[in-house]
Amino acid sequence: MPEKIDRRIMKSQKAIRKAFLDTLFEKGFENITVKDITEQADLSRKTFYLHYIDKYDLLDKVVDEHLKQLREICEQKKDKGLIEGTIIWFEYFEKHKAFFASLFQSANTVSFRHSLLHFMMDEIDKKLSESSLNQLLDRQITVKFLGTAVMGVLESYVLEEVNGDTQQVAEQVGEMLKRNL
Repeated sequence: MPEKIDRRIMKSQKAIRKAFLDTLFEKGFENITVKDITEQADLSRKTFYLHYIDKYDLLDKVVDEHLKQLREICEQKKDKGLIEGTIIWFEYFEKHKAFFASLFQSANTVSFRHSLLHFMMDEIDKKLSESSLNQLLDRQITVKFLGTAVMGVLESYVLEEVNGDTQQVAEQVGEMLKRNL
């Protein structure tokens, strides 16, 4: 049975995360301080440090929540075709575009980039296992290549460096993945 979290803890964490996101959109990750977050959340620094080590720890927790939601989406879209599944995935990034754009624009969010790339590579590796290309000489290079490519297009999409709406971009990415898997 899952442990029940105290409502005060949940309320504090929710306030901190909302303040973090508001400040992230306003200032960018590099310029955020714990003081900014606590003032925005109307909480003490002590309360912040009861829940998080620093702003990087908070960022990691928020990113982990997004990756958890993306995993759930991947599970739900298993029965769909690659292109349709990619569209659903890109729609998630469209919905949370401001958050991801803030992180892609930051030089200090290496852990975010690493976590997202690792997630993408895992999902591509699963698709590769299902495909007929199981005899690849170097599976690791193929997975890294495709993961890096998808992440590059996704970053360009989120930062609005690519023309096209969500469906068009997702369909093209899905089609390219399909050709390479």
